[in-house]
Amino acid sequence: MSGSYVHERWLSVQKDMYKEAPRELQRLSDTRWACRYSACKNLLDRLPAALRVLHEMAEESSGERSVEARGLLTQIDLTFNGTLVVMKKILGDAKCLSDMLQAPSLDLARAVDLINALQDTLQGCRAGSCFDELWHQTIDTAKHCNIAVEAVEKRSKRGSSRLSEYLVMSTVGHRRPKDGDKEKFRTAVFYPVFDNMNAELTRRFSENNCDIMKGIQALNPKGKSFLEEATVLRFGCLYDCDVDDLKHELYQAKKVVQRKAQCGTEMTNILDFTTFIEPYKEVFHQLFCLCRIALALPVSSASCERSFSALKLIKNHLRTTMTDDRLSNLGVLSIERGRARLLNLDDFVERFAHSHGNRRIHLK
Repeated sequence: MSGSYVHERWLSVQKDMYKEAPRELQRLSDTRWACRYSACKNLLDRLPAALRVLHEMAEESSGERSVEARGLLTQIDLTFNGTLVVMKKILGDAKCLSDMLQAPSLDLARAVDLINALQDTLQGCRAGSCFDELWHQTIDTAKHCNIAVEAVEKRSKRGSSRLSEYLVMSTVGHRRPKDGDKEKFRTAVFYPVFDNMNAELTRRFSENNCDIMKGIQALNPKGKSFLEEATVLRFGCLYDCDVDDLKHELYQAKKVVQRKAQCGTEMTNILDFTTFIEPYKEVFHQLFCLCRIALALPVSSASCERSFSALKLIKNHLRTTMTDDRLSNLGVLSIERGRARLLNLDDFVERFAHSHGNRRIHLK
């Protein structure tokens, strides 16, 4: 749908079929899972319009484009529709956790709570009646899109009247009645998707990893569990710290932090707390080591990905001749747009007016 001709048809078909504003089919990204949920949601909501555009393209004599449209139409069947419904469900449930893990103000303790909640949700969906709801949605969507619903209700074949008064102990050539596409889809798609998601969550966020995440959050002065003894001790045990020494250090560190807080010293993150206890590192040796580990572990690529995403939006085909300095400055303003919006532009105008007495532009 990205070509100029097809894209115009895509927008016109949506305007003809829906009263809402047209939607775009988003491209997939290997690093940002939020776009995958949006892609599945938009395609599922606009699947009738997409099929209509593909049918129109298939009927045209445009060579390669018609062949691609017919190829896509053959792949959009009941299994494709059901897989789209399942992926929208599972990616929608995981979106909250994905947004939390990629947020600039990441709270690891709350992330652990969301991980446990997501695992409970997936297990409940697998064992409960979630499949029946998804299957009904799949059938309704298929009927609305005129997709063939195969083997949902099939009449059983009648046996020969000559064998009505006999007990048949072997096959007579008739095939056994199938369970239908519903059971096949349950075992081939639904269970594997949910089992793989549960297995990946268990592998990536194991009990030790969750204890590390909680321990890192316990070293954050703004966290509710700041210097909580049980949480920090579990974190220290994973890195072979001396538990007895760490207990005494935690007790003394709390007293020092309380005295400094009364003097007006404020700490907002783990880096501030590490800088605060660095002069006492000979005394708080175990705690200082854990703080350095906490500063190094939660480094993620989310900030870098946001930078590259901003770069694509800034340097488009209309701005290819800009210099590196201007590109770098615009990139900083775009990435730090939260702080940039708080600036008062009138102050910059007044400062520029007082700094430059002659502001006339010389055209020669």
